[in-house]
Amino acid sequence: MKAAFQGVHGAYSELASKQLLGPRVRTLPCETFADVFDAVDGSAAERGILPIENSLAGSIHQNYDLLLDRDLHIVGEAYLKVEHALLCHPGTSLRAITEVRSHPQALAQCSGFFAKNKSIKPSPYFDTAGAAESLAREAPAHIGAIASAYAAELYGLKVLKRNLQNHADNFTRFLAVAKRPLPPKSSRAGLPFKTSLAFMPKRNAVGSLHAILGVFAGRGIDLLKIESRPNPLSPFEYWFYADLAGGPGAPAVAQALGELEPLVSRLKILGGYPRAPRAGSRPVPAIRSKHV
Repeated sequence: MKAAFQGVHGAYSELASKQLLGPRVRTLPCETFADVFDAVDGSAAERGILPIENSLAGSIHQNYDLLLDRDLHIVGEAYLKVEHALLCHPGTSLRAITEVRSHPQALAQCSGFFAKNKSIKPSPYFDTAGAAESLAREAPAHIGAIASAYAAELYGLKVLKRNLQNHADNFTRFLAVAKRPLPPKSSRAGLPFKTSLAFMPKRNAVGSLHAILGVFAGRGIDLLKIESRPNPLSPFEYWFYADLAGGPGAPAVAQALGELEPLVSRLKILGGYPRAPRAGSRPVPAIRSKHV
């Protein structure tokens, strides 16, 4: 199986693809998240791997919007523990480094390191793995990068420091998307399932959101997450994204989805898929394999 991901080889999304699909998965780097959707929709890859939320930084709204606009289906999820490492050229010491490249979010998540090392300048870069690749390709020895230890292995760099992030429990939730949804009967196989959907309450209906949430509560369905996003086609109108415990094939979920019809103006089932173990409930195994 081939999986498309945003970034270059060594990205956390590539690590997530191996966690979701196995270490032998072939990977296809893409420049943008939209390119990931295009790769799957055009059959260049069977799966697309997308970060959807981080335990510290919150949701990646661009990917929520793409899930709504495109016709791909969520078929899996995984939680990846993000462990930032300081990478450098072999033979370089911490004392020699004056600048460190990485994605702005990674730099922010490692702000404590820069506070303790004021002589080192954080330098924003488009991607964590891209910073590592650029370091190996053309950067002088006084420049370092913050990326994964996996990226250091790929590009022949030295890991100078591990676990640079401010918070030890830094997880990103990733989704796997495909052209076809999982069959409804798969959610009746005894595994915990999750259903993701997007809906728009009917306008000018007092208590409409309360009524919608009551549909799930009345059937004992656990609402795992809900958030709103503005509708770009109608100012101050909102889409709501929700994750439910249970697959679309579960009787209670199927009945609840049917009850939503008169309460919403639009409804889209984004996917039903096996529910990953909660982040932090077990250690994420280290993956040491070359990309194909």
